[in-house]
Amino acid sequence: METLYNLPEKIVFCKKCVLSNQRPSSIPEFKHIRSREGASYLNIDDKTGVCDACAVAEYKDKSIDWELREKELSILCDKHRSKNSDYDCIVPGSGGKDSVYASHILKYQYGMNPLTITWPPILYTDYGYKNFRNWIEVGGFDNLTIKPNGKVMKVLTKLSIENLLHPFQTFILGQKNLAPKIAQKYNIPLVFYGEAESEYGNPIAEHSNSMRKSEYYSIKSNKDLYLAGHSLKELEEKHGLTSKDLSIFLPIDEKNLTKADIQIHYLGYYKKWIPQEAYYFSVENADFSARPYRSQGTYSKYNSIDDKIDDLHYYTTFIKFGLGRATYDASQEIRNKHLTLDEGKLLVKKYDGEFPDKYFKEILNYIDMEETKFHKLCDSFRSPHLWIKTNSEWKLRHTVNKDGYND
Repeated sequence: METLYNLPEKIVFCKKCVLSNQRPSSIPEFKHIRSREGASYLNIDDKTGVCDACAVAEYKDKSIDWELREKELSILCDKHRSKNSDYDCIVPGSGGKDSVYASHILKYQYGMNPLTITWPPILYTDYGYKNFRNWIEVGGFDNLTIKPNGKVMKVLTKLSIENLLHPFQTFILGQKNLAPKIAQKYNIPLVFYGEAESEYGNPIAEHSNSMRKSEYYSIKSNKDLYLAGHSLKELEEKHGLTSKDLSIFLPIDEKNLTKADIQIHYLGYYKKWIPQEAYYFSVENADFSARPYRSQGTYSKYNSIDDKIDDLHYYTTFIKFGLGRATYDASQEIRNKHLTLDEGKLLVKKYDGEFPDKYFKEILNYIDMEETKFHKLCDSFRSPHLWIKTNSEWKLRHTVNKDGYND
């Protein structure tokens, strides 16, 4: 049966959480999602039936000496802590629970002088912007916000949806590549992200090495890079975007690297990262507010709430991979023992794939797209091995609850 996106043809669900092997991991975001080679997906061990994300969670619980890890963090901070008023680390974020927690811990517990930097949401929610302001003003941080060219952002967002059904592709790239550029420009030695990527099923090896150097944020040549499903040349020739317009989204060109020893670290490597505790911490220390209502597509209120496009992004992952927002939230809470597997399955059954209509028309107005076109795009991105249309209705072939068309 035909599969899109190089997805595994056989659908396998983890025995401990509600994720399947259809979840992408370590996606080369620059590649055109329909034609990329060598993409990887969540590994589920053939013998144990357990996914890498759950294996990491078990490893964290049983095998990590967290006191030793915190000593490593202290040594790292002691080495790089500024002896004057200079910034000694960067914490990227938009004022969500994770950036609040990371910046606060580094400043007030380890005596660092962080510069917080923000690549702002495409379409701020009111409560998301309030949380951003509270992060800086209540939490007490210097902040540098880099707002990309609005015209360019709009073009790339629309193209990302049309070509990849990925509303956040270029946003994610810009966000990821901004911090090392600022670190290099101001000679700031450390960049701290929050959770390690392995928490969500990216290769376990990434969890064992929190430090990445220039290979993480630089590239030898931009000529083979893709943005929004187009080569850089196509974006210039077909859409009038110049190299100056696009440079903010791209990694540092290797020839422009300075001698600065910039290190990329995950605070979640050094401190046991529990999202719910980060949420409570951010409420207490920066007046963080959850959404005033349940996020569409899931049961939670405090994850990924600063951009109006967040909900649509998770809906598109449901279309492409058969995994919606409730799946991601429930899996994480199962690993942290806040839900049982059976509870997670019920939440997935109730909320996964719920259409996010609250901001939908506003988003379509922003990118100038007709509603019928968006829904036709969604249908064209459904992989036949995941979906079947029966009685004019799309149905998943396999689900974690074993109630799919072919289960």
